[in-house]
Amino acid sequence: MDFMLNGIKNDLKRLSDPQKAEILSRFFKTGKGEYGEGDVFLGIKVPDQRKIAKTYLDLELEKIQELICSKIHEHRLTSLLILVEKYKKSDETTKKKIFGFYLKNTKNVNNWDLVDLSAPNIIGNHLLKKDRSVLYKLAKSSNLWEKRIAIISTFEFIKNDEFEDTLKISELLLNDKHDLIHKAVGWMLREIGKRNQYIEEQFLKKHYKKIPRTTLRYAIERFDENKRIFYLGK
Repeated sequence: MDFMLNGIKNDLKRLSDPQKAEILSRFFKTGKGEYGEGDVFLGIKVPDQRKIAKTYLDLELEKIQELICSKIHEHRLTSLLILVEKYKKSDETTKKKIFGFYLKNTKNVNNWDLVDLSAPNIIGNHLLKKDRSVLYKLAKSSNLWEKRIAIISTFEFIKNDEFEDTLKISELLLNDKHDLIHKAVGWMLREIGKRNQYIEEQFLKKHYKKIPRTTLRYAIERFDENKRIFYLGK
């Protein structure tokens, strides 16, 4: 199926936009010492990558492996979008294979958009009715992206009104130093608050002394002004 792999790469190349690629390279912090150091962009919008992904759902995992290892950002993202679509349409046996494939490739899910557009749909969905200990292992990783995968995967639980793992993993990550983890935790706390603000506030009141400012701002974004002032003034 090499022709399919080449087809994806050619389809993406045709949509490349050097000017947009330069903007994205700055936006996703690809400079030396930054979190996306060395990432290469073609400059393609996500909706266009989704369209391409949906036309290559028959691509085998062996070939997706080649794509997800690419140095080009859009190659990796398109491979993940294919995985998400394949996962949705698969039986339990294939879903398990895709889940395992994803976990073996976390080193290639190495920017925040790659995590956010794939982890809840695959990792989170797969663990809805299964043991979730793998998320705690990821949360304790030294790898930034594995930690983000751990917390963002719980978005799927939140959508199902299950908050316990999000709160526990948030607690594990409160002392993390990276801004992208602060934002991710704050985002997930905010999502809990949309469904049950009391539970979110119980967490905030318990941990407010050590919650990073960025996390707090994200978490309380939907609170009324008086409550925002209250929490920010603590």
